[in-house]
Amino acid sequence: MSDRVVGVDVGGTFTDVTLLADGELVTAKVPSTDDQSDGVMAGIEKACAEAGVEPGQLEGFSHAMTVSVNALLEESGARTALVTTEGFRDVLEIGRQDRPSLYDLEAEKPTPLVPRRRRFEVDERTTTDGVERAVDEAEVRSVADAIRESGAEAVAVSLLHAYAHPENERRVAAVLREELDVPVSTSHEVLAEFREYERTATTVVDAYVRPAIDRYVGHLSERAADAGLPQPRIMQANGGITDAETVRRNAVLTVLSGPAAGVVGANAMATDDADSDATSGFVTFDMGGTSSDVSLVRDGDVERTTDGEINDRPIRTPMVDVETVGAGGGSIAWVDAGGALRIGPRSAGAEPGPACYGRGGTEPTVTDANLVLGYIGSSTSLGGELSLDEQAAYDAIGDLAAEAGMDDPVEAARGVYRVANANMTRAIRSVTVERGYDPRTFGLVAFGGAGPMHAVSIAESLDMDRVVVPRASGVLSAYGLLAADEKQDAVRTHRRPLADVDADAVEGIYADLCDEVLAAVSDPDGATVAYSADLRYAGQSFELSVDVGDSFDRGDARSRFEDAHESAYGYRMDEPVHLVNCRVTATVERPVPDVAYEAAGDPLKGTRDATFEDGVYETPVYERERLRPGRTLGGPAIIEQDESTVVVPPAWDVTVRADGALVSEVGDA
Repeated sequence: MSDRVVGVDVGGTFTDVTLLADGELVTAKVPSTDDQSDGVMAGIEKACAEAGVEPGQLEGFSHAMTVSVNALLEESGARTALVTTEGFRDVLEIGRQDRPSLYDLEAEKPTPLVPRRRRFEVDERTTTDGVERAVDEAEVRSVADAIRESGAEAVAVSLLHAYAHPENERRVAAVLREELDVPVSTSHEVLAEFREYERTATTVVDAYVRPAIDRYVGHLSERAADAGLPQPRIMQANGGITDAETVRRNAVLTVLSGPAAGVVGANAMATDDADSDATSGFVTFDMGGTSSDVSLVRDGDVERTTDGEINDRPIRTPMVDVETVGAGGGSIAWVDAGGALRIGPRSAGAEPGPACYGRGGTEPTVTDANLVLGYIGSSTSLGGELSLDEQAAYDAIGDLAAEAGMDDPVEAARGVYRVANANMTRAIRSVTVERGYDPRTFGLVAFGGAGPMHAVSIAESLDMDRVVVPRASGVLSAYGLLAADEKQDAVRTHRRPLADVDADAVEGIYADLCDEVLAAVSDPDGATVAYSADLRYAGQSFELSVDVGDSFDRGDARSRFEDAHESAYGYRMDEPVHLVNCRVTATVERPVPDVAYEAAGDPLKGTRDATFEDGVYETPVYERERLRPGRTLGGPAIIEQDESTVVVPPAWDVTVRADGALVSEVGDA
């Protein structure tokens, strides 16, 4: 680990920065900007000024951003064309022919990212056994002319069975790249797996966000160079970093970049050597300004998936398994037609922001409710520089109370707080109870600007008895960028009954995939390579991924799969097991930053009235950076720092750990 490194995470409301200089951790939070690079550079300059270092003295720069996910959520990506096999033009629209809501006769699927008029066919045919009909390059040049006339800004190429035999797809891409001055994404490079719809949809997403990622990362790289900064290393959805050029070529890797960094940071800071009783697992809870993200860490490993979805569109690249709900500090509270109180998904964002920001916002948000409840005060400064307008919050929440028929702003604020917590509790249940895990056996790691204000109440509702708020909780995604390893993934479909699998053939596939991932990492000699396989019972339409060790063994693979199946679904079967995909991951480890924590001075700032479930309490307010390790406080208590506020309700205690983390547990009765 370099001695002076910076991590920057762009969120919907704030851009978070962590800077580690000679063992000292400096954090900063600045408003996000329309051109995200403006906020990134402002945040770095602010952190450098506080740390007393020049940007040119930094030796490492890691970055997570929301460019690609914003393009998908707002449907503001590039005008994209799709080239596919003749007769398969409508795969993208047909999908799996399943209904979003089984009994809703008016349910609609999302509009395809590529309209039918920009989907083009070529007369070719490839099967799982090989190419039966080669591509006619003259036809492809005609398709290129049509694409040019359509005004497409990016092209996705997804031919039938190109995951198994990509020769035709390579020829099509070569001609299109020669004829057109736009990026071309190919399915065998983006996702070398079977299932035409998912492979096509993922390739289209890559093409759809690629121009925006290319422009942004290229622009940021130029600004970094001008400021004397190192070139940015980019967080991928899989929880690992990679170089800027890789994501400019494979833009889909950046979806959920920020949430992945947060989970990595939570895993790095959730426990220390003294917490052996708390290392079995954690639910990570990241509540920012726009949304909340929930994930799971089991036995020290971040849960990953290849079954992701954003805005109802499948994305099958490896990613940290994150459940997202539209409830953040800036989420707007409203009353539906039936008179029920609702939260989000619409957000006040960074501009104008919640009403209490004093920037012209008038709609009530979760942050405004927290101010009315006393969890944050008018003297609280968000990010160390944004003061709050208490009256504006009361006015906005008061209007909500009148609309909902409630007595006063405090009653409405309590309702907003409860509904927001209920939304996030459901998300936690989805990654625990619905997957066979008991949340009571996990701790809760809370971070993000708003997470620590809600965490203990959420834990209470789930009978969880331990909440950890890491020291850099308000900017933990940015801290995770400093702790993230470098990762590269590769996959290839190889569908066979496990009993008929030729072990030598599988070893050959793994060898090819190993060469591929090692060629993509910065230090092949220092990389660790992990091998896994996607397996399923005959007749099933879903797979489970299991580790297979350095040498593929059919019996061992079946045993591991059956153990995983029983753990996930509660039973095992006597049916044959089929191999579906071979996967390889190369990891270049980076040491977790060694951050010193010292505290001095009187931490008590004063008191203020705060409303909890059983009444109003005069609650002491503490300055977090002055709380000495080993100190225990009884609730109720409020602990403030520039980036976040920790709320400890009555009947809970909080202890300061040696590394500065706050550990809340149910107090002794």
